[in-house]
Amino acid sequence: MQKSMRKVFTPKLKVKIALEALKGQRTIAEISSIYQVHPTQIAAWRRRLVADAEGIFSSKRKVKQKNNEEFVSTLYEQIGKKDVEIAWLKKKIGLFDD
Repeated sequence: MQKSMRKVFTPKLKVKIALEALKGQRTIAEISSIYQVHPTQIAAWRRRLVADAEGIFSSKRKVKQKNNEEFVSTLYEQIGKKDVEIAWLKKKIGLFDD
């Protein structure tokens, strides 16, 4: 018995299909037959495009990215502290191994 492989669509193709569905020049059924994508999936991509389109033009995106960078730098700082603590503990444990 052969397993069917899931189709993987690139984000670029998803946007292209969603935009085509949003334009309304073709029906979702026509788009579905052209790209071999289930109509439900096309409708979901179109809804997501409409919902997330506001974020493209929003300045919140930059703020979110800055917050993510700060969070990552904080995590790296914590990792560095833990590495120092671990090294110190290994050194102390080595004193008792005699």
